[in-house]
Amino acid sequence: MSAAVASRSRWLKRFHRAQDAPARLVCFPHAGGAAGFYFPLSRALSPTVETLAVQYPGRQDRRAEPGLGDIEELTDGIAEALVPLLDSRPLALFGHSMGAVLAYETARRLEHEVGSPPAVLFTSGRRAPCRRRVENMHQREDQVLVEELRELGGTDPELLDDLGIMRLLLPAIRRDYQAIETYRHRAGQELSCPVTVLTGDRDPRTTIDEASDWKHHTTGACTLEVFPGGHFFLSEHMTDVAGLVTARLLPSRRQSRPRTVPHPPNDPQMPVSRRPRDVRSHERRKRNQR
Repeated sequence: MSAAVASRSRWLKRFHRAQDAPARLVCFPHAGGAAGFYFPLSRALSPTVETLAVQYPGRQDRRAEPGLGDIEELTDGIAEALVPLLDSRPLALFGHSMGAVLAYETARRLEHEVGSPPAVLFTSGRRAPCRRRVENMHQREDQVLVEELRELGGTDPELLDDLGIMRLLLPAIRRDYQAIETYRHRAGQELSCPVTVLTGDRDPRTTIDEASDWKHHTTGACTLEVFPGGHFFLSEHMTDVAGLVTARLLPSRRQSRPRTVPHPPNDPQMPVSRRPRDVRSHERRKRNQR
């Protein structure tokens, strides 16, 4: 096996074969996440879009490798694995939470160093790189970090309660948190591709205002899609997200447009779409509050 093939097999996972698909999507997991998080999205997009998911070191089949606590180092490995796959098909990048920053930095690398900008960048569950918060979760005690994961959702509670398993997982999770919490956006050339921003309307880590500032990181179009839910709204709306990805990546296959709501008063230029809530769950919440 050549070094290039070995690098791709470590960094990129394919769950559904779709070599003849007219487009390719590369997905970047959240801090503490693994490639398998995107299995449902890959299934929903196959065979229309070939989906690859990034596998960070320090977990699952890469558990023997030390985690990387630096966004630039992670970008180095991912970009190296992606370059040999660039062809005439449109390539889109999709990242959730920490993965959104990694997708963005990888897109910058591909555009300004390789000369091959992505067709679309999808950022999910993450404020814009120019909007910094001071966070130090990677320096906190194990139990505090576990409670952080519990609060955000997206992790099986039974897994979080298994102290033996968590002792094995926490070193890689802590390195991921170190990478994203020490990340500093470097001013420079921004993207030219369109950016689609996805966020949950109850995400405690990203406000809609912070998400809308992704518009500062591209000279192309930037649109904001607001979904009902918290930080891991993605898991609850995977079918809708797959439809959105297909519509943006392959517009000729678009079937319907999301319902557009009035622009926020502080940003009249940025298109915003809100996905309707489930009426029954909304009514249940109203009853519980009485």
